[in-house]
Amino acid sequence: MSVHARARLRAVPDGRGGTALPVLESAGPLALRRTRSPHSPYARVTVVGAMSAPLNGDRLAIEAEAADGARLTVDAAAATVALPGPRPDADPSTYTVGLTVREGAALHWLPEQLVSAHGSRLHQTTRVQLAPTARLLLREEQILGRHGEPTGALTTRLTVHRAGRPLLDQQLAYGPDAPDGWDGPAVLAGHRAVGQLLLADPSFEDAPLPARLLGPTAALTPLAGPAVLVTAVAADARLLRGILDDAMRELLDGLKEAFQEGSES
Repeated sequence: MSVHARARLRAVPDGRGGTALPVLESAGPLALRRTRSPHSPYARVTVVGAMSAPLNGDRLAIEAEAADGARLTVDAAAATVALPGPRPDADPSTYTVGLTVREGAALHWLPEQLVSAHGSRLHQTTRVQLAPTARLLLREEQILGRHGEPTGALTTRLTVHRAGRPLLDQQLAYGPDAPDGWDGPAVLAGHRAVGQLLLADPSFEDAPLPARLLGPTAALTPLAGPAVLVTAVAADARLLRGILDDAMRELLDGLKEAFQEGSES
């Protein structure tokens, strides 16, 4: 039997310089736990996997909102592994993430890697709504196959709207359901770890960053709005995380201290 589950969280200012969590609803395999974030105005929530998921046919969703002026960091206790499950004829699983960041709020969305195991079929969608003065730091990492195995079928889509206008709409596909050439020399060239780091901050309106390479397998691209996107490929998860961590530190350097604190965990 497939699993259908939707988890929700909402962060609001607590009136004392911190952030409260009036909504923290776990569901199915998505267990939400408030974790300590000492000496930071950011509330921190960790997603803990309560069971193996998603399996083919599962429908999972998580919604997070940072209300006006709230500061929220969401991370994960472990990687998410997409698995084939007991029914080879099942429909693809879906994992939908909905993020809303309102006026003057900041959200750091920093989950662990998504691993596409052989035989799995997953459609992941992340939708983000940003207010004009909102700040967002978002990391996504896809690992194509466990050690020594080919990847499953994975499609991911990331859409971001700021003040109701499109900021980013990116779709990626890997594995047996993807168009030919997805692993060719002009795309992944045999790499098995793919990642994106998105930083949206109003300060980029006055000081936009130029496009440039970040080493041989990563690039920084300014978006048509106060945001930058780092895209990277690597041979494995460890190397990919190192590239994205270096890019994160460089991008956050010089931004407002209040925003930078939430990335420390």
